[in-house]
Amino acid sequence: MQEQIEFYQKKLMYEMDPSDLYDGFQNSTDYIAVDTRRPHGYSKEHIPSAINLPHREMTEESTRHLDKSKIYVCYCDGIGCNASTKGALKMTQLGFKVMELIGGMEWWKFDGYATEGTDPTNGSAFVCAC
Repeated sequence: MQEQIEFYQKKLMYEMDPSDLYDGFQNSTDYIAVDTRRPHGYSKEHIPSAINLPHREMTEESTRHLDKSKIYVCYCDGIGCNASTKGALKMTQLGFKVMELIGGMEWWKFDGYATEGTDPTNGSAFVCAC
């Protein structure tokens, strides 16, 4: 049973859901959302205040300007896309504190949060039932 407890504790250290990220934005300046998709996906729609850093372009040079004291929350389209996992791995290898957003953009919108871009959603009043 101890092994299972450790598994879930570690999982929570590296993943968060949209309501956790939203709460993080409301209560702290430590969280920065990182859209790991290509620029055309980011331009169309992204989480408010997110930066666009495609996982394919993450290098020491392309991340040099980022503050390593922040927590970077990587996301992509949703559960069927692993760009956020690839981005989280690369950023961790580059020495950043990183988490992955469970469900990406899909679950962010499903939970009723607004997006920005050329095709934004307004979002709706939502209170997490968790």
